[in-house]
Amino acid sequence: MTSPPRSRLAFAIATWFGCGRSPWAPGTAGSAAAVAIALVLHRYAGFAPWHFLLLAAALAGPAVWAAGAAAKAAGIEDPGFVVVDEVLGQWIALAAAQPWNWKSCLAAFALFRLFDIWKPPPVRQLESLPGGFGINADDAMAGVYAALVLLVARCFNLY
Repeated sequence: MTSPPRSRLAFAIATWFGCGRSPWAPGTAGSAAAVAIALVLHRYAGFAPWHFLLLAAALAGPAVWAAGAAAKAAGIEDPGFVVVDEVLGQWIALAAAQPWNWKSCLAAFALFRLFDIWKPPPVRQLESLPGGFGINADDAMAGVYAALVLLVARCFNLY
C-alpha cells in the first residue's frame, strides 16, 4: 500500500526534500541546503537579506504542519530526519547577514549551528512545546540568536 499524497508531501517538506535522510549530520545538511538556496536566490533572483525573513515566515506554517505530521507518523517526538526546522532557523540567521558576502553567510551558518546545538535558554525550553510547533520553535529562536550576534558583530565591523 502506498502512502497518501498528504503524507508524502509532509515527509518531503519535513526532510527538506531528502536532506534529512543524510547519514551524517542531517541537521547540518538541512542548514547547508538553506544557505545554498539563499545564495542562489540572492545571486539570480536579487533577494536581499531581509527577504529570507519573509521566506522563513512563509515557511513557518507548512514547517509546523510537516514536522508534526512526520513526527506523529514516525512515533518520535523530534525525529532527526526532520530538518525543515533547520531551514527555517538558518533563513532567520541569514536575514541579518549584511553586507551579503561569503564571510557573513559563513558566520550565519556557523552561529546558527552553534546555537542550535548548544541550545541556550530559552531555546531548549521551546523544544518542549507540543508537536511541530516545538520542533520548529527552538530552531527559530536559535536563528534569532544568530541574527542578533551578526547584527552586533556588524556594528563593530567584525566581518
